Amino acid sequence: MNPEASLADLTAEQLRKLAARLMGEVRHKQATIDKLTHENATLKRLKFAAGREHFNAEQRSLLEDTLDADMQAVQAELQQLSPQPPAPDKQSPKRKPLPPHLPRREFRHEPENTLCGCGCQMKRIGEDVSEKLDYQPGVFTVERHVRGKWACARCERLVQAPVAPHIIDKGVPTAGLLAQVLVAKYADHMPLYRQEGIYARSGVDLPRSTMAQWVGACGVQLQPLVDALKAEMLTHRVLHADETPVAMLDPGAGRTHRAYLWSYCTGQFEDSRIVVYDFADSRAGKHAMAFLGSWRGALVCDDYSGYKALLAQGVTEAGCLAHARRKFYDLWANNRSQIAEEALGYFGKLYDVEREVQSLDSVARQRIRQQSARPVAEALHTWLVLHRQKVPDGSATAKAIDYSLGRWLALVRYLDDGALPADNNWAENRIRPIALGRANWLFAGSLRAGKRAAAVMSLIQSAKLNDIDPWHYLRDVMERLPTQPAVRIAELLPHRWGPSVHS
Repeated sequence: MNPEASLADLTAEQLRKLAARLMGEVRHKQATIDKLTHENATLKRLKFAAGREHFNAEQRSLLEDTLDADMQAVQAELQQLSPQPPAPDKQSPKRKPLPPHLPRREFRHEPENTLCGCGCQMKRIGEDVSEKLDYQPGVFTVERHVRGKWACARCERLVQAPVAPHIIDKGVPTAGLLAQVLVAKYADHMPLYRQEGIYARSGVDLPRSTMAQWVGACGVQLQPLVDALKAEMLTHRVLHADETPVAMLDPGAGRTHRAYLWSYCTGQFEDSRIVVYDFADSRAGKHAMAFLGSWRGALVCDDYSGYKALLAQGVTEAGCLAHARRKFYDLWANNRSQIAEEALGYFGKLYDVEREVQSLDSVARQRIRQQSARPVAEALHTWLVLHRQKVPDGSATAKAIDYSLGRWLALVRYLDDGALPADNNWAENRIRPIALGRANWLFAGSLRAGKRAAAVMSLIQSAKLNDIDPWHYLRDVMERLPTQPAVRIAELLPHRWGPSVHS
């Protein structure tokens, strides 16, 4: 059907199809709005009931921050779906003036042309002044944006420079302050209640509830960039995967249960360095299947059963030599096992080859592995088979040997493919900053909060992988996102990013 054809030109059958399609879109959008509205109501109920739950003061503070951020994110998504913004629940509280002692930087915005269309020169009749709170690491300043008003005395026409678009419309924070809050929360693992106290010592009152709303809004605005990062990562043939447990709050039960943060990243030999995190409420393999979708490549992972369904659908398994070696290292460290020491000698020779080929291209890497590493691997396999016959079933040594023999094809797959690494240490190092921060963030307040954290951490850690300061990156990206065409959003991905002139 020609989309430019008028309705009068359409046949009855075409009109029926058009009506059915439009009704389907309306039903889908309304279902989404209803879902978000229900979620928003649930979040409000949880927020106002939080004080009655059996949490300590610190846990309750983190829960309230999470609920405020989730509620703001839901409101932002509803506004994107609805042509009319939802009516506010109550009158917005009057904003406190920014502290007068902070230094001010003034920005003047005037129309490019003050000559009226009638030919009369306009006169400046006043101005609007708005103040935004900015943050450079360690320093608060105030930006004064002065927008002059120009009027024509003859035809009473009024002209004023337009308000520049911002991530948070009509909000007080600049992109620099938003970047600081996000980096402190998701890179430095600094909860909002701690940030509130730190900023108060600088003479700035930033309630944690306000910052939580900023976090929720930024999560929604940054999501398209994270989606583009994931789409680009899935174009690569080799990926690493790993997962780590994270406590997620169950407000109704007044306790936490175990959720998981999954880490996916491009291979260590790739030029494009990308890591994308996915938060899920369990370790079930369905989450990995849903995330990777139709991707079919080589996945470097451990022996966790959650990946097995992917392998059955055509994903190639590449094993982790470090996991196999670790089994024998534990034996040697615990009781100085002679068998374990011999196994470690074989693994050491394999890793000697890896250090030699680390900086080579994939062709040269494969050639040297075949010449130097394959004979060692074959000798190790023979050694494993012989010693397995000598040790009793169920012993720790038998379990260590069985692990390597049971995964042998996956463990040595890297010998035939120069693009594959020998182990999954690359992915484990990507997940380590998250594991180290768990002691500070205690838990994820909700599934939505966990997914928002995963999205922001994907951008922050990908920036770090590409030797980019995450604060500079997020500040520049959030300044440019409101006017960046959707078709060019890939220009803002960390591995392609180039700072704008003023960054």
